[in-house]
Amino acid sequence: MDRIQTMLPRVEAYLSARDWRDVPAMAGRIFRVSPLAQGEYNLNYLLTGDETQLVLRVNIGTQIDRGDQIVYEYNALKLLESSGVTPRPYFVDDTRAHIDRGVLIMAYLPGEPLDYQRDLEPAAELLAIVHQVSVAEEENHLIREDAPLSLIYQECAGLLKTYFDSPLGDPGIKEYLQTVEFWADAARARERFFQEDPWPCIVNTEVNSGNFIVNRERETLHLVDWEMPRYGDPSQDLSHFCSPLTTLWKTLYRMPEREKRAFILAYAKRHHDRHLRDTIGDRVQVRDPFVYLRGISWSAMAWVAYQTDHQGIRNPDTWATLQRYMDLGFIRSLFDPFLSK
Repeated sequence: MDRIQTMLPRVEAYLSARDWRDVPAMAGRIFRVSPLAQGEYNLNYLLTGDETQLVLRVNIGTQIDRGDQIVYEYNALKLLESSGVTPRPYFVDDTRAHIDRGVLIMAYLPGEPLDYQRDLEPAAELLAIVHQVSVAEEENHLIREDAPLSLIYQECAGLLKTYFDSPLGDPGIKEYLQTVEFWADAARARERFFQEDPWPCIVNTEVNSGNFIVNRERETLHLVDWEMPRYGDPSQDLSHFCSPLTTLWKTLYRMPEREKRAFILAYAKRHHDRHLRDTIGDRVQVRDPFVYLRGISWSAMAWVAYQTDHQGIRNPDTWATLQRYMDLGFIRSLFDPFLSK
């Protein structure tokens, strides 16, 4: 039985055990619970009561090595509430008193995943809105990217070690990725660009098509997954959105260079800061190889973990994609243009 089905009775018991009068969206309603979506790190359930629909999210893992993962996500959604393009959070519970997992309840946003060939301009506009949400630097709880390229490099070095140390790894891929890692170690000095000209904002870091919800009828677009946001440069999200590792994750689409330029231009037009508009292309260019490195490093680690001691949920679609990514020709197509410079 899928883990989302196994957890269902415990979610129902949790809803019954708690007094919900302190949560206006829940008070006085009896909710019907049904599985909604299962990811590697969260189980999502649809709560339906009268005309009200909510999402109850059960956290089962963390990508940021934090025990308060669900609270981290809730607080990020609170910071973004004024944007109008993220789910409204209603409740968080990390006490583990009624259920041994962190729980988040937020608005349900019906719709479909983003279509790269139809929704590039609206997605660019959405990211510009998110990146312009005003947030006090000294007060927000978000992980800071003070040394963004070094942060990515260090994370990737740890992820790649899993692949390098595994007998399952392909020798040719190991040799090439070691070359890429060596190049990145030297190239991370380019983070001076971001340190000397900072433009910090809330960045999502996981802007793949499945995390956008498009409602064609209402003509709305939302970004719904906020597990691991950071306080950093907006180029993080733009580069990640355009990366082949992102677009090919759930689709067969690889963004042509002309469409990438159009996407960045659409973002710049929606941004009110003239200096950022003038520099965003350069920021993305510096960031790109490190975003690609993080994507392929995570994929290499997960490729090994799926065949050994993976503790999360084994998703067949994820496994199929990992096998496509762990191909030397594909990996070279990502990094050869940078290594030759």
